[in-house]
Amino acid sequence: MSAEAGNGETFRFPLRVYYEDTDAAGVVYYANYLRFMERARTEWLGSLGVDLAALERAHGVVFVVSRMEIDYLSPARLGDRLEATVTLIELGRARMVAVQDVRRGAAALARGRVTLACIDRANWRPARIPATLHGRLEITS
Repeated sequence: MSAEAGNGETFRFPLRVYYEDTDAAGVVYYANYLRFMERARTEWLGSLGVDLAALERAHGVVFVVSRMEIDYLSPARLGDRLEATVTLIELGRARMVAVQDVRRGAAALARGRVTLACIDRANWRPARIPATLHGRLEITS
């Protein structure tokens, strides 16, 4: 796992395919790629010093997926060692967009683009990303 990946750098999170991740055909069930990507995003934010529960307590905000696009390119199988990546490509006041891959070595197995919205937990309306986090996430041109 990379130590930190903000500013448009790629964060890498290692994974292993367990029996519970596979379907009757012995390949990773398609919805589990979304779980792999979610885990990578959580670990990516953690690498930047962001504890999501603490962020909610301190600022009253949470991140929700507002859009997800995914292409399935090749199957993963039981026992495979994979990595899920996160690269932030857009950062706004209340949302961010990242591209994510699930890879086995050099081969991309699934490729996604996710839009995350920052919302106020009290009223479920858009909220600004807290300044301290926004500063860690800023993409350098």
